[in-house]
Amino acid sequence: MSETLTCQSCSMTIESGTYCQYCTDDNGGLLSFPETFERFVQFAIGQDPGLARADAEKKTLAFMSEQPAWRDNPELAKRKG
Repeated sequence: MSETLTCQSCSMTIESGTYCQYCTDDNGGLLSFPETFERFVQFAIGQDPGLARADAEKKTLAFMSEQPAWRDNPELAKRKG
């Protein structure tokens, strides 16, 4: 039985590696915190168009806090206050 891998940034199922294609740049490196944060906020708003930006940001911060790639990130801690 094979182990299911998930992206350490967004938790999407992946076949191999640490991060999915959506969380990496052209060289395979993890996208910056600000870029990833904005993508996650936009995703949250896209999933719930009635969601206020501030609420989408709170939801994104909570989600990112649970992801291995971000949970110890200083920018995340700073935004969470």
